[in-house]
Amino acid sequence: MPDPYDDGMRVRREVLGEAHVDRAEARKTTFTEDFQEFITRYAWGSVWTRPGLDRRMRSVAVLTATLAHGHWDEFAMHVRAALTNGLTVDEIREVILQSAVYCGVPVANHGFAVAQRVLEDQHVPEEGPVPGEDGDDERTGGA
Repeated sequence: MPDPYDDGMRVRREVLGEAHVDRAEARKTTFTEDFQEFITRYAWGSVWTRPGLDRRMRSVAVLTATLAHGHWDEFAMHVRAALTNGLTVDEIREVILQSAVYCGVPVANHGFAVAQRVLEDQHVPEEGPVPGEDGDDERTGGA
């Protein structure tokens, strides 16, 4: 039977990237090593590896949860992970907009600012026009 830690480290590296995980591992201390082992084994090795949701859906859930709780460093990290997991810029935008209704407009406003910085840092171009700006709004069948 595979070790959840090994599976967790593999998934963690695939989702967050080698460089991120290498930095986290290098910063590990005696004080933090049990926590790092815990999140690798349980969050990444026991939850992220479950078959019930694909990685895109898990990214949507994590983006929403980190937005709702104002965990901005985690939110930024998971915007990058969402891109890795196949979410488009448009989908990330929609997650933040949807969260405005349930988490609050100020939270979404800050979420857009954080996500925008991540997208700029990652040199990710915005995808497609904002609905209505190109005269072909799919919700209304065009202008």
